[in-house]
Amino acid sequence: MSELSTLLPILWGGFCTTLAIFGLTLLFSIPLGLLIAVLKMSKWRVVRYPVSFYISVMRGTPLLLQIVAIYFGSYYLSEYSGLGFSFDRFPAVIVAFSINYAAYFAEIFRGGIQSIPKGQYEAAYMLGMTRTQTFFRIILPQVVKRVVPASANEVITLVKDTSLAQVIAVTELFALAKKQQAAYASIYPLFVAGVFYYVANLLLSVLFAYLERKLNYYK
Repeated sequence: MSELSTLLPILWGGFCTTLAIFGLTLLFSIPLGLLIAVLKMSKWRVVRYPVSFYISVMRGTPLLLQIVAIYFGSYYLSEYSGLGFSFDRFPAVIVAFSINYAAYFAEIFRGGIQSIPKGQYEAAYMLGMTRTQTFFRIILPQVVKRVVPASANEVITLVKDTSLAQVIAVTELFALAKKQQAAYASIYPLFVAGVFYYVANLLLSVLFAYLERKLNYYK
């Protein structure tokens, strides 16, 4: 028990960093994903094709590689271009996670939007509603309900993916657990870290189940 009481405050500090990565990623990636979804459905090829390529790259390459590319890429770009700007470790992680998850959310949102029958758009038009009013008052509430299960999977995956931040020495939960593993010469800290991840994902699962029940009035 004394070992656990010493270990918990240390891992809690790493867990706070994990929560920061998680929260900031959702804050930026969800609205960005919605914007990208709308652009992906554009009638203009000059808009649709670059967005499709971006989504393809983000989904087709490892997030680990994207983190490294953004962190070191910004450094070398700064060195050779003379711009004098490069990302620190934590901002690089947030940028990488945000643009990666935005691509996944974009496809989820696009599927949700395109699943709404065209007749609802026509009915809203007949009632004199603008395209913006139709989207936010009629379409979006139904889309939210339809994308909750798929979004829940992405959000839960994000909790676990935060451990990838250690690749550029961001001391999140799993990075600290590995350091404590070496200090204790035991895998015990890794199991304790696993409990943190499990509890976080369990709470998220309960939250999303509650949201699904609350949104059941949209059939």
